[in-house]
Amino acid sequence: MAFAGVLNDAEVKAALDGCAAADSFDYKKFFKACGLASKSADEVKKAFAIIDQDNSGFIEEEELKLFLQNFSASARALTDKETKTFLSAGDSDGDGKIGVDGKSFLYIFECNTTLGTH
Repeated sequence: MAFAGVLNDAEVKAALDGCAAADSFDYKKFFKACGLASKSADEVKKAFAIIDQDNSGFIEEEELKLFLQNFSASARALTDKETKTFLSAGDSDGDGKIGVDGKSFLYIFECNTTLGTH
């Protein structure tokens, strides 16, 4: 698991179990359930680096589609609908990518931890 030592295995399993069915993924609930919502900005940036599979400095749609597999190789891919919803939450400039700074990736976490909604 890419997040070993960063996240609690039991929390990650519970988070993955909570979105096992197609179209059941909610990034806010997932981040809270797996413990990512309580991480510092530096830890969130480390998470970003794991998810940014091609090391481009951005998370593109194809990387988001496979988001859950960063937590468990046997996890399902996100549906197109889930992927687009997740992408739109962090794509502040409409370029189809999520960056680590600005609104982008950190904002997704801040919405969950401090604001409660997007």
